[in-house]
Amino acid sequence: MTVDEVRSDGKLQLSVHGKIDANSSSEFQNYVLKAFQKSSNVIIDFSDARYVSSAGLRALLIGQKTAASKGGKLTIINANEAVKDVLRVTGLDKVLTIQ
Repeated sequence: MTVDEVRSDGKLQLSVHGKIDANSSSEFQNYVLKAFQKSSNVIIDFSDARYVSSAGLRALLIGQKTAASKGGKLTIINANEAVKDVLRVTGLDKVLTIQ
């Protein structure tokens, strides 16, 4: 997994490439938490993310809680159907902002 960071209009976008699994989830979580140190509005672009494990979902939840505590927003964009299905099945589509 690799992550590219782009800042624009007061928002910070993380573009995720590859899989977020047990091996990469802590690194992904660090990216998300560091992003919230730079901006209260973080966008995670999953257009090139093939898979998100339960450990990756945990990192997203931590990101959502961090956003709420800072009065900010975490938004997920361009998730493929497999990732959207995981979010739906776990009920996280009701907790996270997905576009």
